[in-house]
Amino acid sequence: QVELLESGGGLVQAGGSLRLSCVASTHTFSPYTMGWFRESPGKEREFVARITWSGSTTHYADSVKGRFTISRDGAKNTAYLQMNSLKPEDTAVYYCRAGLGGHEYWGQGTQVTVSS
Repeated sequence: QVELLESGGGLVQAGGSLRLSCVASTHTFSPYTMGWFRESPGKEREFVARITWSGSTTHYADSVKGRFTISRDGAKNTAYLQMNSLKPEDTAVYYCRAGLGGHEYWGQGTQVTVSS
């Protein structure tokens, strides 16, 4: 069982930045692929970014490429999402996901609101 706790959301003006954090309560953080997803009212949850267990490979949704950066710190059992040049359409609840084999775990989400 892995518990994930996100933080770092908030209200920011368009063009601003936020950094989300996701702390995993597990002693075996390293093997997990970590990802960020988001969900806005009236839309399905969508993929934002993911990073492999080694941190050597990352993938991003086209809508955030060049603006968002995912990273991880194994020593802190933490994954991050640095979000720059935020747009109003980035407004959503952001969820952290940990995946390994057929198992996946989700955090409770953190609200990001970007004002125009």
